Amino acid sequence: MSERRSGEGQPDKTLALLWRNHRQPTAAEPVDGVARKRGAGRRPSLNVDDVVQAGIQLADDKGLAAASMGGLAKELGVGTMTLYTYVPSKEELLDLMVDQVLGERELPGPGEPRPEDWREQVELYSQQTRAMFQRHLWLSQVSTIRPPVGPGMLAGREYLLSALLGLGLGALETNTAALAITTYVDSAASLEAESQLVERATGQTNDAWWYERNELWETYFDVDRHPAMTTIWHADGYQSSTREAAADSYRYGLDRLLDGIQP
Repeated sequence: MSERRSGEGQPDKTLALLWRNHRQPTAAEPVDGVARKRGAGRRPSLNVDDVVQAGIQLADDKGLAAASMGGLAKELGVGTMTLYTYVPSKEELLDLMVDQVLGERELPGPGEPRPEDWREQVELYSQQTRAMFQRHLWLSQVSTIRPPVGPGMLAGREYLLSALLGLGLGALETNTAALAITTYVDSAASLEAESQLVERATGQTNDAWWYERNELWETYFDVDRHPAMTTIWHADGYQSSTREAAADSYRYGLDRLLDGIQP
């Protein structure tokens, strides 16, 4: 499965679109994000929000590759050139889609009720992020090394920082801890979604894939070269399914990470 990267659009156009609902439009720029002269033609039947939501739905249903500009134009029943009047290119479209789903997470904002304990607040971030990836499996195919710096992305950063502010850490350590949590949770959630995508694409579970390769252990595995693995095996240290193993390793890793952050 090929990977695409966010953050590759033109900065000025991308930022204007990402924050389109968070500033007052100028006289030449209506709320729908399409510049028009007064009285020039009928009001458009679409707006940027419609285009983004349709792109997300198309990617959910048919995969990220299906949410191309041409595929989206066909889905919306408009010409591809018409679509470009709303979103300049596929790069800006991808940023808009990613930031939109990041904003779907139900993370309390400033002044809104939230769990009292900081670990419970991080747990909420974990749950909401993993659920987001499961709703939108295509997210696992998008590298966000250069993220879409929109309201959805910033809301997640604000929430985690606010959860850690009361721990008595320094400012730099607080930010570093938040980044560590984001790296761990988002990466694990992406791998979990990628696993689901592979199973969907191949029609084969990961456990079935491993079962087909059982000959590895009987024919090729050398216990003398792998003494640690052999020790764990004889001590019943392996889970019966890959899904159980992934769930347990995620829980273990997050708990140890938060233990290390706790002053």
